[in-house]
Amino acid sequence: MAQFVRVVALAGLWIVLIAHQLRAFEQPQAATSDRPAPLNADRADAVPWRTDYRAALAEARQRRAMVLLWFIDPERPDENEALESKLFRHRDVSALLDRVVPVKLSEDAAISLQPADDPRTTTTDHPQTEIRQLRLLDHPAFEEMLGQTGVALIDLRDAASPHFHEVVSVLPFGDRRITPRQLAALLDLPDGSLTQRTLIWAVRTHPESPQSASCEASPLLMHEAASHAAYQASLGTGGHHQWDERFHRINQRLPDGLLAQEICAESWPGQPLVAAAEECVHSWRQSRGHWDAVRTQHPLFGYDMRRSAGGIWFAAGIFGRKH
Repeated sequence: MAQFVRVVALAGLWIVLIAHQLRAFEQPQAATSDRPAPLNADRADAVPWRTDYRAALAEARQRRAMVLLWFIDPERPDENEALESKLFRHRDVSALLDRVVPVKLSEDAAISLQPADDPRTTTTDHPQTEIRQLRLLDHPAFEEMLGQTGVALIDLRDAASPHFHEVVSVLPFGDRRITPRQLAALLDLPDGSLTQRTLIWAVRTHPESPQSASCEASPLLMHEAASHAAYQASLGTGGHHQWDERFHRINQRLPDGLLAQEICAESWPGQPLVAAAEECVHSWRQSRGHWDAVRTQHPLFGYDMRRSAGGIWFAAGIFGRKH
């Protein structure tokens, strides 16, 4: 596969992004649990897991928080306990858990699904509608969980946000050896879509700790990165298409003293989202010029990626760098 990666100090057109938004269901098969531990519990000793998905969503909306879902294999209690001790009770992770409503669910947890136009409607809205059960991990919103155990985040912080009630982060465990650093990074990402946050996570968790995603995520540059990633995917070809025009138009909207810089990459065909994001960062690492842009801390940044009809993910990073 031809990896397209090169850095150019140029910029572009403000294009309105029309993106597919993944939404999470609100009608799980309720599984009641004992009253959760207080939110100020000693996180090093206990995580106040909820087990009622619907109640957790309601709590998160009230608190304007995210929901952290941990899907477990109930047939492996010893492994689950070891993971909880290693990951969720680690001081770097536990320090961030007050930001979320933590929920522990079986990987086979089901939701009540109605064949209505709005899947989030309740049974009282359509009293004659037949109800069927759907495994939560089989819902399209969790497609990038790959049906595996792992964690996912649903954003319920701001009803006015375009990402409200969306799955905005996933980390399927599979055969991965997840580290506390990786999980802590997932809990500390800037606002954004699932694809934006996943690529930022891949940059931040690279072993060499590049700094391009450690400063301010610019709404302008996030939007531009999303637009260009989508454009590459629509063409099925990576590149800095129309960059001369975009360069000048972006620069007009950047603060004084900053110039736009763009990098592009693509994944191998058929890679799932998280692996594709890591592959794009790996691709940038293979070129000194690309990596200089990725590893440098710029005043502003934006990242995003989109999948083409051919199953290739196309990534874009756009930075506001000092000149």
